Formats: sequence, C-alpha cells, structure tokens
Amino acid sequence: MALSEWIEHHAGLTPGKLALRFTGRDLSYGELAALIRQLASKLAASGVGRADCVAYLGLNSPEMLALLFACARLGALFMPLNWRLAGPEHRQMLADCPPTVLFVEAQFFEQTDASKGAFPNTELVHFGAAAEGWSTWQDFLGREADAVPDAHAGSDTALLICYTSGSTGKPKGVLLSQGALDWNASNSADMHALSADDIILTTLPLFHVGGLNNQTTPALAAGCTVVLHPKFEVDATFDAIERERITLTVLVPAQLEMMMASPRWHSADLSSLRMITTGSTTVPDRLIRAVHARGVPLVQVYGSTETCPIAACLKAGDAVPKAGSTGRPAAHCRVRVVDPADHDVECGASGEIIVRGPNVMLGYWKAPEANAAALVDGWLHTGDIGHWDADGFLYVDGRVKDMIISGGENIYPAEIENVLSECPDIVESSVVGRPDPRWGEIVVAVVVLAPASKITAQDILSLFEGRIARYKHPKQVLFMERLPRTAVGKIRKDDVRRMIERA
Repeated sequence: MALSEWIEHHAGLTPGKLALRFTGRDLSYGELAALIRQLASKLAASGVGRADCVAYLGLNSPEMLALLFACARLGALFMPLNWRLAGPEHRQMLADCPPTVLFVEAQFFEQTDASKGAFPNTELVHFGAAAEGWSTWQDFLGREADAVPDAHAGSDTALLICYTSGSTGKPKGVLLSQGALDWNASNSADMHALSADDIILTTLPLFHVGGLNNQTTPALAAGCTVVLHPKFEVDATFDAIERERITLTVLVPAQLEMMMASPRWHSADLSSLRMITTGSTTVPDRLIRAVHARGVPLVQVYGSTETCPIAACLKAGDAVPKAGSTGRPAAHCRVRVVDPADHDVECGASGEIIVRGPNVMLGYWKAPEANAAALVDGWLHTGDIGHWDADGFLYVDGRVKDMIISGGENIYPAEIENVLSECPDIVESSVVGRPDPRWGEIVVAVVVLAPASKITAQDILSLFEGRIARYKHPKQVLFMERLPRTAVGKIRKDDVRRMIERA
C-alpha cells in the first residue's frame, strides 16, 4: 500500500477509531483523512505540485502530520524545520531548498517575519492574527480549491527533506523517499510487534526522524492510536503513560535522565508499557538497569537520518540478555562492519558500520560530492564504528571522527563515557581528543558536576583504575556548567572540542 493511502485505508475500515490525541483535540482516522484531503487540495491551489517543497516551523501538531501526508498525495516534498534553531540557521536551509509554502506557528512568527524578504516566491502562512505579507491559517483553509489531483507518486518519489545538525559545517538536506518511510514502517512493525491495539506516546520533536519515524508514522500505518505532545515535559509524560495506558514510546537518554530525576519515577504506574525504545546517542548502562528495574524492557535502535532511521534494533526479548547492544539488522536491512578497504571484520573487531536497504536515503540535496562519499555501491557509509558479538548482535563503539588515536592506539570515547556516567557526582560528560605533540592526541574528559558536588579532577581520574587499560585513561579533566546538545539530546562533539580549545 502506498504511503499516501495509509490513512484513507484505515478511515475506510475504522473511520471512528482514534488516530491522534492532542492537547484538547481528538482526531479519528476518518477526521484525519478528511484533513489530509483538505490540505492537499489547498496546497495544490497554492501552486504546490510534484517535487515542490512545503516547509513547517512549529511544535508537534496534528497539522504537521497531516501536511506530511498531504505532500505524499501530491508527490511534493515536506521540510520540517528544527524550531530550536535560530533565524539565520532557518534562512540557510530555506535558501538551500526554497519552499512554495512555509507554515509557521505563532511563537516563531517574529524571527521568521524578520527575514521574509529573502523568500519573495514563497507563500507565508502562520497560525496567528493577520500580518502584512502573511496569510493566516484560516485564510489558507478558506481559499477555493478543486478536488485533490492524483500525482501518481511512486515509492521512489522524494517525500521528506530533513537537515542534519550541521555541527561540522553547512547542514545537509537528507532526502527520504515515500518508499523509505514505508519500508521503515515495516522495520518498526517487526521491531515493536506493532498491532492496531497499541497506543503510542510521541514526545520527541517530529522535525527529527527519530520522533517522526521510529514509532509515529509506523503507528499510523498500522492503525494505532498516537498520543501526540507538542514537546516533551516530564510530568505530562508520566500523566499520559498512566492515563492513556501507553504501550509504546520512544525516550532518548536525556529524557530518561530527566524522568529518573523526578520523584514520580519510582511510583509511576508503568505497567501498560510493553517496552521503551531509546537511541540517538550512547545509552549508559545505569540507565538501562534503571528502566529494567521498573519491569520495562529498554530496547535500542540504531540508525540515522539517512536510514529513516531504523537500521538495526533490539527486540524486547533480547533487552536483558543483550543489554547495551543495538540488536540485529532490521527486518529489511543489511548491515556490515568493515575495515578501511570495505572488507568485513572478524567478530569482536571494530570497523565502520555500513547499511543497505530500501529505507536508506535517496541522497543529500544538491550535494554530489557528499553523496559520492556516503553512498558507495549501494551501501551507506555511516561514519559510525561498531562490532559484532558471537551471536550476531551489533554494538556501537562511537563515531569515526570521534575516535581518539593516542600513541598509535585507537580509543573510543563511549567506553570512557560509560565509566563516567556511573558516578553520581557527574551529571553529564563528553570525552574528546586534544592534539598533543608527543602522543598525537590525549584523552580529555569534559564533565558537568551535580550541584554541591565536591569531587575533584583526581577523584574522577581514579574512577578508571582497574576498569579500563591505562592508555585509555583521560589525561585531563575539565569542568563545565553544561554541554552543548542537539534537539534530541545528543552532545555536539565538535562544539565540545572548540570549548576545550578555549579552556
């Protein structure tokens, strides 16, 4: 079934079933299908056709999801913008892939209005009062429009353009096809044993493929109910799990840390949860143990924006015996771990993770050199380092660019960060390499201490004694008030390196 037909299919079978529960609003599958049809017709009346772009800047909402499916019907491209970025960063992305229509929520209106002159050919629509140069959401919905045209979009039609964080330079637009989202939904259904009876809680931002495609779009493909929050809040998450009897949710490590810091963590009723999915960054062992202690399997997913994102995954039955692993290749993916010559490495040996499958990106938008480097003979070179165990389970060791080479030895920061994460005096940490004339690089631990902690640098260095080889021990400890993070809680390593250069 084509992605553009998912919602119509369920609307035909179970029109009254709850599809989306949002703040103060419920949308059945019949109502969601009607909204998608309405938006598709209005977009077409605004000049949006095949391969045109529609952009959205705002928090999670039913309208955001409906616009994605409306674009699928038209064969158009949907660009969800990261609302945590600044105006100049948005302008860079919008200039790279100019949209035919840009939708902006009221709270982001001022920063966008300041640069509206840069996009004279883009229709600007916002969810607020009338303003010069802008259409309101009600204006958009009220315009005359014909029936939705049939775009005859195929599975290889580009649907989603998501920009990478750009921490290493100009952000790249990752192009994902309709087929990629469809195959990813199948990977998710297999991973989570999805059924129409599941109730999904989405708190991650939908501008990120983890929030959009780990469970949300797969849930709608399966006919589930999705409880959608505008953004993550600790108490609202606990409330939803208890009140709505949530069966599945995705919580990245930063979210889990905040929930575990709440007094509700030990008393909340989590009995409805079949599992919690996590990923996006290294998952400390103590977090895994804490979730398992509450009787809920914590399963990891491995992937990236370029893989839509599910490339490898752990299933609930393996959560405890294979804790720390990101599982086996997803149902419709092939995963290899290779050396620099693209030869498969032996079990236990580290190498670059490469991925092949129908969920892999079409390529980077207008970036032929980056495409040639990332996509080789149909394989996506992820830049991640990992290894297999004897049972065929994948473990992620870190990023190629994050690997520290000290005295000729390869050191993976994740191993050191795991030790630091077990110290109750340390709130967060990041391990990076610093250039050194003798060793090439030395290991530097950058840490944020808990309030009132009196721990010293020497105390931190002593944590590694007898735990890991001495050549891996940090040679320096730096204390910071906070670490720079992405929207899904991933630490920006390049920013950390710049911080230690100035220290």
